[in-house]
Amino acid sequence: MSAEPLFKRVLLKASGEALMGNQGFGIDVAVADRIASDIAEARAMGVEVGVVVGGGNIFRGVAVASKGGDRVTGDHMGMLATVINALALATSLRKLDIDTVVLSAIAMPEICESFSQRATLYHLSLGRVVIFAGGTGNPFFTTDSAAALRAAEMGAEAIFKGTQVDGIYTADPKKDLNATRFDRLTHSEVLEKGLAVMDVAAVALARENSIPIIVFSIHEKGGFAEILTGGGRATIVTDN
Repeated sequence: MSAEPLFKRVLLKASGEALMGNQGFGIDVAVADRIASDIAEARAMGVEVGVVVGGGNIFRGVAVASKGGDRVTGDHMGMLATVINALALATSLRKLDIDTVVLSAIAMPEICESFSQRATLYHLSLGRVVIFAGGTGNPFFTTDSAAALRAAEMGAEAIFKGTQVDGIYTADPKKDLNATRFDRLTHSEVLEKGLAVMDVAAVALARENSIPIIVFSIHEKGGFAEILTGGGRATIVTDN
């Protein structure tokens, strides 16, 4: 394993569920602090980091639609959940003296700055961790799609998808003991096999922009930095 990072600028996608820890709802501050420490390790190596956090630990827009409610309103509520998570993670990073900014796709200037590509590149140039909140700002798009979109806009060299398991499997390994793990896949194979690692729009957008997707366990302390330097366990999705 080399000490040099493989990438200079990356996008980390973490699910809202990851922030719950062993709780049934909300944010486990200890987990947010650990994820922040992993990001701090990457920054210490000189890697520029953007982050997209989901909102499923607080609210899921599709839950409203499934019970006959308005999907657009539900998705807006889900976007607000991602803002709460972004603020929590930013707080954990600032406790470690990591300069951090939250950029929201929905304007809420009293709470955080508004997203623009220009603002993103400016903050990255100053060495700040940039946390993207509010999804894409549009209903009907997941935070996976937001991650792929922001990765393309910030010029990320890879998307790191932190999940509950250490890569992409043929099925959920927690439910299917016969599930087998992939070490390497192409974007097209992920789409053709219907592997549920990111939604179709996100994978397609990453493929179009030639951005590798690296899937790893968000629960392994130090795992992010280890994989950044070529170690650890992960599935790499790339067409190269």
